[in-house]
Amino acid sequence: MANILLIDDDTELTELLSEVLTYENFTVSVASNGEEGLEMLSSKIDIILLDVMMPKLNGIDTLKRLRETSDTPVLMLTAKGEEIDRVVGLELGADDYLSKPFSERELLARIRAILRRSQTHQQEPSSPAAVEYFDIKLYPGKVEAYCNDTLLELTSTEFALLHHFILHPGQILTKETLSLDVLGKRLAPFDRAVDMHVSNLRKKLPDWSNGKTRIKTLRGRGYLLTEGGE
Repeated sequence: MANILLIDDDTELTELLSEVLTYENFTVSVASNGEEGLEMLSSKIDIILLDVMMPKLNGIDTLKRLRETSDTPVLMLTAKGEEIDRVVGLELGADDYLSKPFSERELLARIRAILRRSQTHQQEPSSPAAVEYFDIKLYPGKVEAYCNDTLLELTSTEFALLHHFILHPGQILTKETLSLDVLGKRLAPFDRAVDMHVSNLRKKLPDWSNGKTRIKTLRGRGYLLTEGGE
């Protein structure tokens, strides 16, 4: 199916996860710290499972260096209750996070949801079809987005989010809807993944010519993709 790079210094956990993931037909490579993981990164890696607390180079610093050169999807593995790690990870471009301890079923569901988003383009690799919205143009077949003919450096999750907004112009999209339809998971209490991904996307989209933001927050209701600076 897919190639997974697991970066975690917990030997017992990596052995268990390697066994589980291999049984599910994934190919698994293991690194015990961030430095080793970055050295093992290649174009063949489809997703990275990245622990936060590690020696030599922790998960946050590893992700920061990774995002300088690669948009490989990342699922952060964080300690239960460490909200700051989750928030920082999402700000730096992680696709999702999972708090330890977690179930095998939940891990597999998160991995498959991320892979579905990031590998959609492989179904139609040569498709030239574009999706346009005012000065934004998306190429789903290549997972590329342009605004005013300038390439937007989006992660696969941010691209999927923008695509979903454009397919529902002028509609208020709730966090529950975005979490389920884009992230592939039900919104859990205190889950800020949608908020952080929208925030990251908003930062990468230039404002309309009148200075208005393209993605409007409607407190208590959700988010709205605005039209032409309204």
